[in-house]
Amino acid sequence: MLQDLLNKNKKLSVTGLGYVGLPLALEFARHFAVIGFDINEERVQMMRDGIDPSGELEKEAFKGCDIQYTSNYEDLKDAHFHVIGVPTDIDQHKVPNLTPLLKASESVGKILKKGDVVVYESTVYPGCTEEDCIPILEKESGLKAFEDFQVAYSPERINPGDKKHTLTKIKKVVAGNTPKVTDMVAEVYEQIIEAGMYKASSIKVAEAAKVIENTQRDINIALMNELAMIFDKMDIDTQEVLQAAGSKWNFLPFSPGLVGGHCIGVDPYYLTHKAQKLGHIPSMILSGRKTNEEIPGFGAKRLVQHLIKAGKNPGDCRVLVKGITFKENVTDFRNTKVVDVIKELESYHIDVDVVDAFADPQHVAHEYGVDLAEKPSGSYDAVLVAVAHAPYVKHKEDYFLELMNEAPILFDLKSIYPFRDSERLKLWRL
Repeated sequence: MLQDLLNKNKKLSVTGLGYVGLPLALEFARHFAVIGFDINEERVQMMRDGIDPSGELEKEAFKGCDIQYTSNYEDLKDAHFHVIGVPTDIDQHKVPNLTPLLKASESVGKILKKGDVVVYESTVYPGCTEEDCIPILEKESGLKAFEDFQVAYSPERINPGDKKHTLTKIKKVVAGNTPKVTDMVAEVYEQIIEAGMYKASSIKVAEAAKVIENTQRDINIALMNELAMIFDKMDIDTQEVLQAAGSKWNFLPFSPGLVGGHCIGVDPYYLTHKAQKLGHIPSMILSGRKTNEEIPGFGAKRLVQHLIKAGKNPGDCRVLVKGITFKENVTDFRNTKVVDVIKELESYHIDVDVVDAFADPQHVAHEYGVDLAEKPSGSYDAVLVAVAHAPYVKHKEDYFLELMNEAPILFDLKSIYPFRDSERLKLWRL
């Protein structure tokens, strides 16, 4: 397979050209002939023009790549090595939404041929590839898995906004149904991954390894968030506590904060879903999720309490929220918890302005009904900094004072600013 791909006798396809799929497709296209498939024709056209719809990649990343973009799944029939990297999210009931993954499996299954290889990169619960995806491939193709075609799992580990730990510099976990398949798939990925391969013993092990990466982070952040709520009642600054505790070499450097996005705030529900189906109640994981889901309301209510303490009627107040993306220095606002903060403030009839240095105003308005202001207008009673975008980190005390009325209140959910002891404004940080 590798030699045929290198000689371009065979092609490689990538289904799903978002944050995960597009960088992967472009890296592969520097070595192989690639077909990039996405169901959104508007996005496909942008990529043909050398534009990343996600805003992560520069135009330079598209140069020197042998890639065909398409929104017609039938074009995938020309490929023999298929990578599927579509989003896996949750529904309103916190239940895994496998629809994009299953639809992608249908599309690939329709064009599957004997000798083809299918590799899944989407985050799932252990068993999903073999129990949910492979039966669809078999049904649509009329072929038999592991006899007529091979399947492997190699979870994505992209960290949006991280310019250091990029795709090629992150070790790749890979697992096929047999060691031979694992080796063959690893050989293909080794052409682009500089950090090397980790060959897991089975597809289920690889699936489990991926889903616990973010579950572990979620639980650790939940502990920090619970500590922040406890220390707030004690009038102790959480950041000072963490700095003191961090002086010991083996103290883990986690911080409290909003936990949103399409990974940490989602992946634990895939594991808990599977665990509950097997009759196990994952109390620690669910407890961590509950704590992190409470933080937006906690932060908003504490701001309301500070407004009242300052002698202000919340219903007459204006608050500026800076940042709406799920993390700093990215355009991605999927599953952002800042929206929950905004809704909580608005439930007290507070007039809320929202700005963001990276998010697209039209997309935010379409997704959440939140109209981003072009810039702050001033005369605010409080400013809440929700995202540590690089331009916001540089703000000095005078910047905030110029934006606010008397008795100014600054709420720092990212614990960016050092002026806790200021006599000119009230700084509260998580």
